Amino acid sequence: MSDPPPGEVLEIGTPEQFKALSHPTRQRLLFALGQEPATISGLAAALAVHKGSVGHHLKVLRDAGMVRVAETRQVRGGTEQLYQRTARKLVVHEAPAEHNAAVFAAMAHEVSRASEPLVSLRHLRLTASAAERLGVELQRLLDEAEDGGDQEAVHGVLVALYRRSE
Repeated sequence: MSDPPPGEVLEIGTPEQFKALSHPTRQRLLFALGQEPATISGLAAALAVHKGSVGHHLKVLRDAGMVRVAETRQVRGGTEQLYQRTARKLVVHEAPAEHNAAVFAAMAHEVSRASEPLVSLRHLRLTASAAERLGVELQRLLDEAEDGGDQEAVHGVLVALYRRSE
């Protein structure tokens, strides 16, 4: 049994979704499932987390509508489930401060595991229309980036454009 591929965008906004994002293991699971569907065993091995813990966190993510069972298959007399995100992109608008902190902690963990990461913060004074154009261009670059296939190294891309409070 196989479901259709994930949708394009899931806008995070419900209390259940913010609760799901508040735990670093669930954030790591979402990052891991951003590439392709995976089993509980595969996720446990990739993240060095016990299978029971992965199963618990996947249930929270499923209940929040952020992951789903993409496929089931019979293996050695049992049923194996492959999980995937419900959307290719997860977008957070107007998150409470405590949830932003949790999301940024997960991003910091992800970047800390990288070899030779490029991380840059720059403050620019932009008109509203210039900021909008920049946001559209950044999104276009992300949308046009092509996956090189299973034989290539995985690269993470974090993009943030925000108006700073004075």
